[in-house]
Amino acid sequence: MFSLQFVIEFLGTFAFAISGIRSASSKNFDWFGGYVVGLATAIGGGTIRDVMLGQVPFWMTNSIYLICTGAALLTFVMLKKLFTRLSKTWALFDTLGLALFTIAGIQKTLEAGFPFWVAIIMGCITGAAGGVMRDVFVNETPLIFRKEIYAIACIIGGIVYQLCCMLNLSVEVAVVSTFVTVVVVRMLAVKYRISLPVLKDPDLWK
Repeated sequence: MFSLQFVIEFLGTFAFAISGIRSASSKNFDWFGGYVVGLATAIGGGTIRDVMLGQVPFWMTNSIYLICTGAALLTFVMLKKLFTRLSKTWALFDTLGLALFTIAGIQKTLEAGFPFWVAIIMGCITGAAGGVMRDVFVNETPLIFRKEIYAIACIIGGIVYQLCCMLNLSVEVAVVSTFVTVVVVRMLAVKYRISLPVLKDPDLWK
């Protein structure tokens, strides 16, 4: 049987890979370029997390994640017209990947014996760093640095996970609660354009 950690990381890989491939498509990258961007989006955050935790990056111990990215590319190619018509698919898959990888980062950090505040930071890195790589590869300002709430959704999700643990709720309940929280916060931020205050050049205040 597959572990819960594996299932979450696999689903997150597929969702983030689709997100990266969709961005590459918008810049007219070829198939290889799309695969590279999709792979960087899918494994980037988890790689940074594992290195910081002193572990072997997860994708180096199982080639299924590389295969998963390839499957995401084929799925996108075969259903490209559908993805094109559904303009919101990029945000949807990005949000799903963000939620799944936030959970994966929190769980893996806690299993490694680190305190919860570290787990929340690692959850943010796991969820958001891949998106930063994607945006850099396609020459866009990383979404995490724009006005829309992004990493904040990871932090709120991490707090919900901690509350579930403090209440001695099951891991399944904690996972579902965190997933729903991140998705809802992110989608509400996109729908209603909820954002943090923007830093402005002091010269513009004059």
